Amino acid sequence: METPEPQKRSRAPVAALARMPTGAKLFLILVGALLPLALITLFITIQTTQTVSNERRERLRAMAGESAGTLNTVLSNHIAQLKEGLAALEANPGDAPACTRLAGTFGSQGSARFAVLGGSGKVLCGERFSLSGAALLDPGQLQARIVDNGVSVRIGGHDGASAVAYYPAALLNTIARPNGFVPEYALELTKGDERLQLRALPGAGVLDRRETAHDPIQIDGLAIDMSVPGTPITSPLIVSTVLMVIMWIASALIGWAVVDILLIRPLRRLRASVGAYTPGEVLDIKRIGELPAQEIRELGETFREITRTVQAHEADLAEGLVRQTKLTREVHHRVKNNLQVIASLINFHARGAKSAEASEAYASIQRRVDALAVVHRNHYAEMEENRGLELRSVIGELAANIRATAPEHSAALGITIETEPVLVNQDVATAVAFLLTEIIELAMMRMAGAQIRISVKAGPEDDRATLRVVSPALVESPELVELLENRYGRVLGGLARQLRTKLHHDPLTGAYEASIAITGKGGLAV
Repeated sequence: METPEPQKRSRAPVAALARMPTGAKLFLILVGALLPLALITLFITIQTTQTVSNERRERLRAMAGESAGTLNTVLSNHIAQLKEGLAALEANPGDAPACTRLAGTFGSQGSARFAVLGGSGKVLCGERFSLSGAALLDPGQLQARIVDNGVSVRIGGHDGASAVAYYPAALLNTIARPNGFVPEYALELTKGDERLQLRALPGAGVLDRRETAHDPIQIDGLAIDMSVPGTPITSPLIVSTVLMVIMWIASALIGWAVVDILLIRPLRRLRASVGAYTPGEVLDIKRIGELPAQEIRELGETFREITRTVQAHEADLAEGLVRQTKLTREVHHRVKNNLQVIASLINFHARGAKSAEASEAYASIQRRVDALAVVHRNHYAEMEENRGLELRSVIGELAANIRATAPEHSAALGITIETEPVLVNQDVATAVAFLLTEIIELAMMRMAGAQIRISVKAGPEDDRATLRVVSPALVESPELVELLENRYGRVLGGLARQLRTKLHHDPLTGAYEASIAITGKGGLAV
């Protein structure tokens, strides 16, 4: 009986599929099975990209707001002090304290420059420098301009007097940098159509997109424009190609199923067991499960023998470490006790001193012993973690000891501490403690009731920080020069060499500044 023609046509695809190789059949099945998964993946990718773009915009707005707020705070503070200085110098051109305050404010900003000019153009305070396009302003009028690769701020006074400050682009970029970990960004300062680039975004191509945020500074029309790279544009052709590659790889994996069962999976289990291995344990091969390949079983036995050897060595090392730790603790404990005994003996002899000079000498020696004891005590407290010494606690305890040993004529001694949480090793902490002791004692000798401010700020480099000591008692004078030449100068120079840095002295503001090495900042080791 002959088969009808419609049935022949319906059975033709089935027969053609039956004649195809098994690999081709699996490939076609996988193509159909993975197509919905590929479409879902594409949808998820689009949604993820949109989410990332929204998060990036929110973070950009936060960064721009922080940069604009920081820049506004610094510039507003400087403008307020410029106005005060201009008013004071208009009233009294010889007002040195007002000029000194301005010099101290702008001196802390590095490359910023300022000048207070009289009506005749004479410089009353600061340094003379020229800026293009300067105009005569009304009293109290404020003008901010983008000029000469920076920003100038000019304040008008009476009878043609004025105060002007100039901030280069590099300094503005440093001030406006957001805190913490931030992605690559571009930063521009704008006023109307004028633009000053503070930071360029590297690697910007023709197809790259950017997200930009605009935030005003509220100082004569100045504003911040911050940009970050946008989410990359994905081409539909790339998506289709990746989708086909994924399908091809999935089909190829079927051909490797036997190899995966016999070799890859047992090796993965063995690798996971070895990866989870903790020194001191013995690797148990039975926990891995059945290993079908003899070669893998032999490899497992080899690992087991190695872990048994490591266990024996770990036990010996642990025992030796315990003994060494006990000895180290005992040594540090005895040194700490010896320093306490020395301090007590000095205090005892100081009470029996028969002259003020002898008492002051004992107090000077005791301050240096206290400085060493403070560093050693903090080092002993940090031995468990061995992260380094917290410099803020060392300086705080040192300042308390110095106040306690200050002579009667320095009872009004004031020490203000502004330090960031940075960590240093014992050698640096010892040198810093002695350096601060010498500088504070120098200020005490120079001026009764001296007011001293100590600050430590982490720099842009991960392994450096800036130590700064400021006091009116350290402003250059004949008495200060005599003390440095006869007693303190050589000691300060030796301590700076021990810190492998240079100790800078600003005679106008009375500031000592040095760059010191640190092992960590923000509580994290470098």
